[in-house]
Amino acid sequence: MAIAAKPAKSSLPAASIQVIPKHHILVRISHWLNIPILLMLTVTGLSIYWASPVFEHAPQTYATVDPSTGQPSTDQTTDYFASIGIWVCKHVPGQHNYPSPPDWFYNHFSLGTGELATALNLHWLFAYLFMANGVLYVLGLILGGGYKALLPRPSDPAQAFAMIRYYIGLLPAKLAHKPWPHPHIETKYNALQRGAYFSMPIAGFLIVASGWALHKGATLAWLQGLFHGYDTAREWHFWIMWYFIAFVVPHVVLVAADGWDTFRSMVVGWSIKCTVH
Repeated sequence: MAIAAKPAKSSLPAASIQVIPKHHILVRISHWLNIPILLMLTVTGLSIYWASPVFEHAPQTYATVDPSTGQPSTDQTTDYFASIGIWVCKHVPGQHNYPSPPDWFYNHFSLGTGELATALNLHWLFAYLFMANGVLYVLGLILGGGYKALLPRPSDPAQAFAMIRYYIGLLPAKLAHKPWPHPHIETKYNALQRGAYFSMPIAGFLIVASGWALHKGATLAWLQGLFHGYDTAREWHFWIMWYFIAFVVPHVVLVAADGWDTFRSMVVGWSIKCTVH
């Protein structure tokens, strides 16, 4: 008589999947709304900048063609962005015959030249949307308790160094097919993410405050005074805009390096953690 063998016990470790809530719905909505809002604020802001550049260099002479006669002539500019356009049209293949080299930058990265009135109206429309969206974001942080994950911690400097080392070595390790383990992080964000995200509400507050100092300088003279005058307020506004732009690149890199789960959590609001027993 045949005796049935008992099934052998598996030697593989058991795994369990844990779903972890991460982002309140208001945080997710405001996060994605910021993309078109900041894009429009940037392109309209650059068209406003064209009408009165904040920073200027010594006059640069460049060759041009008189549109009425078709004869070559020379002109000058003191605008850094116009100079970028002149350089592009001079050195980049396919751009040598661009009709107006000083306008190249503005025609590619703003509403274009001569659009000051339209740019001002749209800029303030999206500025109000930006402020309303900021309120939604802060409200979502409070309701979901997400603000706690953004607060600085004593361990941040050491963890930030570990994360910098990880990100620097990640690509070489992948190319060499060598293991490169992610530093152990028990918090919602690592130190680099926490510092970057914590700075965003501060930058948002400063760019709104400097914008109001420019828009309502007579009514809000005290606010303009905090920025040490109209021209300095414009400098603050200009550089904070570039801070937002500069934030995007490392933000995308950090999300990509952390993996799909980090991206998904900002869409659906939860993350998956797999543990092995």
